[in-house]
Amino acid sequence: MSKSGGRRHVAAGLAVAAAALTAVVSPECATAQDKPKDAVQALDSVTADAGGGTSEMAKEKPMSATAQVKQGCGVVLSTQVICKQPGRYIGWPSVCRRKNGELLAVFSGDRDEHVCPWGKVQMVRSTDQGATWSVPVSICNTPLDDRDAGIIETRQGTLVVAWFTSLAFEGSLKGDLSKNPVRQQWKLHAEKLTPEQRQQWLGFWTVRSEDGGKTWDKPARTDGSTPHGPIELADGRLLYVGRKNPHTNTVLPVEESRDDGRSWQVIATIQAGPGDNINEFHEPHVVECADGRLVAQYRYHFVVPGKPGYDNLQSYLRQTVSTDGGKTWTVAEKTPLLGYPPHLIRLRNGWLVCVYGKRYAPFGEYACVSRDNGQTWDVANEIMLTGAPNGDLGYPASTELEDGSILTVYYQLDKPGEKTCLIGTHWRVQE
Repeated sequence: MSKSGGRRHVAAGLAVAAAALTAVVSPECATAQDKPKDAVQALDSVTADAGGGTSEMAKEKPMSATAQVKQGCGVVLSTQVICKQPGRYIGWPSVCRRKNGELLAVFSGDRDEHVCPWGKVQMVRSTDQGATWSVPVSICNTPLDDRDAGIIETRQGTLVVAWFTSLAFEGSLKGDLSKNPVRQQWKLHAEKLTPEQRQQWLGFWTVRSEDGGKTWDKPARTDGSTPHGPIELADGRLLYVGRKNPHTNTVLPVEESRDDGRSWQVIATIQAGPGDNINEFHEPHVVECADGRLVAQYRYHFVVPGKPGYDNLQSYLRQTVSTDGGKTWTVAEKTPLLGYPPHLIRLRNGWLVCVYGKRYAPFGEYACVSRDNGQTWDVANEIMLTGAPNGDLGYPASTELEDGSILTVYYQLDKPGEKTCLIGTHWRVQE
């Protein structure tokens, strides 16, 4: 969840963003009418107030591009704000297209900032191929920070949402907070959390809905986590390539579900390649190729010895492959894709599309195509979907629309002085 970038790049980033975006006239989705996160609320209210697709659709005309913009081997058709919560922070979305054509996007919303206690898993929906979007409803609101939501619809019509909970905000509560009322509220919340609540809710989760998101089952634990959640395979299994242990002794588990997401079992672990540090592998995603191969990619932090943090300009995605349905995997290898984290889809023509953010100048959301099941990636024709003013951005996720075009959703700033919002770019790959 690291941030990067500096103020010196903001002006340049805004210029790039302005070139890629048209004037903003899209809807600003109202904050869901749910109860504030409160450590003393009944724990069984975690899935309360989920709504059910009855939210009034946004009335305003969405932002659209005045002309198609060619980028690499793609054409950007339009970009619009999907959801903005004035004064609140939105992050880390995913999107899926249901069999009935409806689009669903999930994210962590109603936040103070990048790391805070208040995150809720929220969802918006579109019934007109992304032209307009509903107001958000809350799916999961535990006493902890709910982050990084992924979503799929299974062949049985079940919605499966994945996310994880965090107490990372407590790291900012040290020292004198007398002049920081926001942190004071965080500290009060932390003090209300009981040991039982912390033990019950800290971890990695999935939750299911069999009625299109009107109601949700009891959450189920998973062994690992990743921002965009699991996928469904051709044989009907759900496959979840994730990560656990956030700092040291990292494990990269592969889990499957054979009961439509009700339960999960670890079937494999993935290993780092020679010279790579497994503790620097983060936030993977996986796709099933037309030939049955599974291709998984990881965000990787390249650490320079003796220097703090990691080097964005050397943090290429890592990739691993399974040819036996996820039971065994090749060691992860460096790809030519520079950015993070990855989200992968297979188009109807069999090509793979990987989208990722770049948290260094020129900031923005990017895409790259593979025409040979992930064996090579067309980085010479990398597609810039949109620019951004700074490095607090990304986590793009894509879905193919009925006409073969692509909708990619992500989070970043829309206007200077605002907090981040949910944005979508409509584009297509040139064949």
